[in-house]
Amino acid sequence: MSAVFDRSRERVAAATRHMPGGVSSHFRYGVSPTPLVFERADGVYLHDIDGNRLIDYYLALGPMILGHTPPDVIAAARAQLDRGILYGGQSELEFEAARLVCEMVPCAERVRFCASGTEADQLALRLSRAVTGRDVIVKFEGHYHGWMDSVLWSTAPTGNAMGPESGPTPVGGSAGQDSLAGRNTEVLSWNRPEQVIDRLARGDVAAVLMEAAMCNSGAIMPLPGYLEAVREACTKHGTILIFDEVITGFRVGPGGAQKRLGVTPDLAVFAKAIANGFAVAAVAGRADIMDQLAGGNIIHGGTYNAQAVNMAATVATLQRLATPGIYERMESRGQRLMQGLAKAFADAGVTATVTGFPQIFHVGLGLEAPAVNYRDMIRVDRAGYVRLTTLLLKHGVRALERGAWFLSTEHDEAIVDATIAAMRAALAEWTTAK
Repeated sequence: MSAVFDRSRERVAAATRHMPGGVSSHFRYGVSPTPLVFERADGVYLHDIDGNRLIDYYLALGPMILGHTPPDVIAAARAQLDRGILYGGQSELEFEAARLVCEMVPCAERVRFCASGTEADQLALRLSRAVTGRDVIVKFEGHYHGWMDSVLWSTAPTGNAMGPESGPTPVGGSAGQDSLAGRNTEVLSWNRPEQVIDRLARGDVAAVLMEAAMCNSGAIMPLPGYLEAVREACTKHGTILIFDEVITGFRVGPGGAQKRLGVTPDLAVFAKAIANGFAVAAVAGRADIMDQLAGGNIIHGGTYNAQAVNMAATVATLQRLATPGIYERMESRGQRLMQGLAKAFADAGVTATVTGFPQIFHVGLGLEAPAVNYRDMIRVDRAGYVRLTTLLLKHGVRALERGAWFLSTEHDEAIVDATIAAMRAALAEWTTAK
């Protein structure tokens, strides 16, 4: 018997009396068949108020790399609660978390903690402008760096508004967005090294900001030599290279995408998997840049920065992620899941790509070949995939409607088998209904 979600639908509808749309994030609104209401989680499972137990590949949009209830992380946070919640000062836990980040991440000579990836991106940009004395920021179509007005440009543009790929038109992402906030933000097409090289040659760009592997709009890998070419151009022209590793950091390996792909940025932004669900983000990078925050004129505050309970969770999470073999096991299971899903699509006669890292991959329904950049992703059958994930949900598997799949250490072989079986069942219904 397939899962039903009537109580969730009713509770969200009732909550609209007090909350816009019954949710607290734009990205939880309007999902199919309804935003879900959960009562608890354990391991890889979510339990909703309708009594459904769902294998979770949302993983809270990426943070829960150790699963929903890792005993060591919970114990560390619980122990700190008895010692105090928020000091308005430093703690030994904060220092230990910083040491671990600096040991694990290639670019990290210094680190500054904050509370969200959106905030961390803004700090990285402020640092870049201050250090270079320049104003212009270059970002890329389809790359997401938070919801602030200065960077919410061309994250999901459509149609003629995008302009030509050779010179994309920046497209605002939200009603009410301050158009002047983006006057120094320029947009290029990703994986096109010549565009970056030509633009940086003018000598006025403070920073190039990118996801090292494009994971918000599809798990698209950089083409061979692309990151190296951008790194070289940034070095040549005195531009700061920033990798947004909010998704890839501590997920695709202990050193993030930068270590896995072999290119070191000047600054990098982390969040999500760094603390397994606790509200922690960080900017890490070169000492000569980061030390400008010490006693200078660059302002970065935050009441909840390095909150002690969150730092306890950060230390416990990073210590576990430093355990030998942990990524290798995730890699093996993720590869088998990717291969199993790809075969399920092929056996059902459904065109789709399954691409990315084993710990964060993407299903591109309707794509015949892996995407190279955002413009390739426009051809994805989004409506069809929403119908498929809705069917998949009814078979006990929760996967993001945008195509991303997040893996945790707790997705074992049996879970992988159950997921592939659920996808086959969902595809059988999807192809029949289609």
